[in-house]
Amino acid sequence: VQLQASGGGLVQAGGSLRLSCTASGGTSSTYAMGWFRQAPGKEREFVAALSWSGGSTYYAASVKGRFTSSRDNVKNTVYLQMNTLKPEDTAVYYCAASLPKYPNRYYDAKWYNFWGQGTLVTVSS
Repeated sequence: VQLQASGGGLVQAGGSLRLSCTASGGTSSTYAMGWFRQAPGKEREFVAALSWSGGSTYYAASVKGRFTSSRDNVKNTVYLQMNTLKPEDTAVYYCAASLPKYPNRYYDAKWYNFWGQGTLVTVSS
C-alpha cells in the first residue's frame, strides 16, 4: 500500500491545520493507521493512531485534547485535525499503516509496515 500525506504548511501559534493521508493499492480500513512526527535533531515520535476498526484512537500526551484523528473509509483517507498549534508542534508529520497483528504497539514506529513521505508543519510564535 502507498500512503500520501498532505496538508502541511505554515501557521501561527494557536491556529489549526488538517493533515490527510490517502492510501492507494490497499484499503485503509484494513490497517491500523498512525501519525508520527520528527522535529529537526529529534527522534521520530508517536502522535496519534486509529485501530483497525476505527473504534479506538490513541494520542500522545503532548497532543491529547488538541489533535483529533479520524478516518473516511470511502475515501481511503485518514485525517489529523490539529488545533491550538504550538511552536513545539513544528515537525515533519508522517502517516503509517500496520497490517493486523498483535500485540498492539500503536506508539512504536517499528510496528508499522508502510510509511508516507511526510508533510512539513511549521508553527510560528
